[in-house]
Amino acid sequence: MLFRITNLRLPVEQHETELVAAAAARLGVDPDSVCNWKTLRKSLDARSRNQLCFVYSVLVEIPKSRAADERLRDDPHIARYDVPKFDEPDNGTQPMRRRPVVVGSGPAGLLAAHYLAQRGYRPLILERGPEVKRRVQAIRAFERGGSFDEENNYLFGEGGAGCFSDGKLTCRISGPDVDWVLQRFVECGARESIVYEQRAHLGSNRLPLICRNFRRRITELGGEFRFSCRVEELLSRADCVCGLATSSGHLDIDVVVLGIGHSARDTYEMLWRNGVPMRSKAFQLGLRIEQPQEQINRHKYGKPQYLDLLGAADYALVARGRRNVFTFCMCAGGVVIPSVSEPGMFCTNGMSRSRHDTPFANSGVMTTLHPANLSSDHPLAGVALQRQFESAAFRLAGADYRAPIQMARDFLDQGTPSSACTWPSSHLRGTRPVAMDNVLPTEICRLLRDALPVLDARMQGQFLNQATLVGPEMRGSSPVRIDRDDVTGECPGWGGLYPVGEGAGYAGGIVTAAVDGLRAAKKIVGRYAPPDDF
Repeated sequence: MLFRITNLRLPVEQHETELVAAAAARLGVDPDSVCNWKTLRKSLDARSRNQLCFVYSVLVEIPKSRAADERLRDDPHIARYDVPKFDEPDNGTQPMRRRPVVVGSGPAGLLAAHYLAQRGYRPLILERGPEVKRRVQAIRAFERGGSFDEENNYLFGEGGAGCFSDGKLTCRISGPDVDWVLQRFVECGARESIVYEQRAHLGSNRLPLICRNFRRRITELGGEFRFSCRVEELLSRADCVCGLATSSGHLDIDVVVLGIGHSARDTYEMLWRNGVPMRSKAFQLGLRIEQPQEQINRHKYGKPQYLDLLGAADYALVARGRRNVFTFCMCAGGVVIPSVSEPGMFCTNGMSRSRHDTPFANSGVMTTLHPANLSSDHPLAGVALQRQFESAAFRLAGADYRAPIQMARDFLDQGTPSSACTWPSSHLRGTRPVAMDNVLPTEICRLLRDALPVLDARMQGQFLNQATLVGPEMRGSSPVRIDRDDVTGECPGWGGLYPVGEGAGYAGGIVTAAVDGLRAAKKIVGRYAPPDDF
């Protein structure tokens, strides 16, 4: 008999092996009768700083038991459990003359390619940037003050933007597809605990190895990668894709998975020029706030010994109103990075390594901008707005990729410029004092001014204390959605074109993008027979 037990609580000082006894007690059986058990979910309850607890959901297998059946009737946190099945389609019958092409090696592209390779479809993966080893070298040189490379940066290259954006695996979806994706990450070098942790985190230092392992597995299964290969034109015939013009030459194609990422603005422009249907969509923007990490630890944990047990503390806050303002991509013990894909622009993001070992905490403070709030109904109006303010930020900060910065209290004081920043920043290329009103739309600044004191109250005055703001943070999500059919997954009028992931406007993080890529690959497998030759 399989039972799912939720709301099983243990003090953080207790080891997870004690879950067996706790679960058995809830079921009214002897711990020795537990045949198998598995943690399904783990989260931290820090509401009482006198006693922090982990809250678990566990799966327990026991022999048939009258006591357990009685608990099942009386305890709403106990339920019978049927293991959900990962749905794998049978191979389709429609001929595929050429192997499928995957554009982009971010989470959506990698997981689509992995599944296609596993099923014998030998995908070809095109990535505009270089392999991850060269990415690491270029990013380190840029952090030391080197020149900006349009094709080799935090956003473009093997692993996509996800490879250097912290590696958070938080998502709001669940089920067998999510489990399949997380297990692939474990096989490629992630900790096994990511499959059940509520706020699982890979760490920017581990992601390059994980990306290399994905490449190795896909290659072993018959896939092929071509780096520094930018897609420049998408060609069609009789309402179907038929070719790609790339920086490395022409390709004839039958099927293409388009996982371009939300910063491939030149690709959006090319797709629009070629008649691919798309529309503007709501997207998140705001600023990045930075505080001393020790301050966040003290507020959340209360007791110093919790830091040794739990590591750097995080937070997740929201100020509700006509338009909510919320923290986003909180990086405990992290750094602020320049999330830049075009010269002459500046945009921030955050990342942290697996050890969360810097003295800084940072987070996006974001709100949502809807298409109705834009000055144009053009599908790329959101991209134009991003460029407008990223360009302004670049100029104001000295045109050398320093980060515009302002004391949070000065921003609240009607935008009083910070004449000299007395607090350090983790941004490695340095900062320059700027009034944040010049790097965001006026309405967004007004919303942030209203919300920041509310968020501060949620943390008893520890959110704005010693805090600086850097920005803008313009790329919380894609401002564009590429149309696709709900059933086939194809773009209307472009048979064989499967838009996926964040760049297509259908995901909001590593896991959701990866799942979206997986599901597109399943649709391809269910429709087409594997290519005999290419």
